[in-house]
Amino acid sequence: MIGDIPFSVLVASVLAASAPLIIIALGEMLTEKSGVINLSLDGAVLFAAMVAFVAAKESGSLTLGFLAGGCAGMLTGLVVGYFSIYLHLSQVAVGFALSLLCRDLAYFLGNPYSRVQGPTLLSGKLPFAEMLPESLQKICMQPLTVPLAFGLLFLLIWFFRSSSSGLKLRSVGENPSAAFARGLNPGKIQMLAVLAGSFLVGIGGAAYSLSLKPGWGRPQGAEGIGWIALALVIFGSWQPMRVALGAMLFAFLQVCGIGLQNIFPSIPAQVFQTAPFPLMIFTLIFMHYSTRKTRKHGEADRGLQKWLGLLFMSRAPRSLGKSYRQE
Repeated sequence: MIGDIPFSVLVASVLAASAPLIIIALGEMLTEKSGVINLSLDGAVLFAAMVAFVAAKESGSLTLGFLAGGCAGMLTGLVVGYFSIYLHLSQVAVGFALSLLCRDLAYFLGNPYSRVQGPTLLSGKLPFAEMLPESLQKICMQPLTVPLAFGLLFLLIWFFRSSSSGLKLRSVGENPSAAFARGLNPGKIQMLAVLAGSFLVGIGGAAYSLSLKPGWGRPQGAEGIGWIALALVIFGSWQPMRVALGAMLFAFLQVCGIGLQNIFPSIPAQVFQTAPFPLMIFTLIFMHYSTRKTRKHGEADRGLQKWLGLLFMSRAPRSLGKSYRQE
């Protein structure tokens, strides 16, 4: 228990709060594994959240709302992929410009639906929840976004480790020229990865407006989530399990703000709400320092290099952010 929050409620809240962020971060990780970085993430999340809410409101179907959000995310990915992969423009510049455009479009086009009540994805019990103790039943009372997030997590772990398609995607992200020499089409593989990852980003955005923070307005509640997802991919060293753990840590720190405020009433609540942001900055600095330290000592610190590699060292794809021109 933290403050007045029971342990079971804390766990349930962390799972629910982290699920959309896990989906978004894993989608970006899938994109970056191919060597393309999508910096439009923050605007894409807001745009997908708006489109999902409007579609669900007009159709009365949450399923159509989530699909519309995924398609909205895929549309932004199509723009990023086309300009970055085929026109060889700066991925950073395209991403920043598109992020601002999507954010403004989301608030402009969604203005008629601001503060309008719409459909909401409610929590439900898992089939076997009745057999569990009462405290665990509270943890199992989750919206479908939670099993979706963790199902996606294990699917991507299998995809990158055991599937031939995952191996091809990783090879393009590491060395597209070598992949082309082996008969692969780097541009096609990168575009498919960008579209798939952006679809997941859109699903995550829809989860905010249809589940975690139902409704649409300004502010919506998902502002800044795209930048956090980008940081989580680095925090997680481009590994699915670490990315998910980072998302849960971020959600845990946010949820704990309510309970910790009761324990430390003299500290403003805003301190606990903003704590995850400097934590991410500290982690990235520590990762950079750890990488330099292990490189400096080389073979002399094999034990240190091994443990830091498992925990903190980042392994970005070698071609990340670099435009590949087919000879």
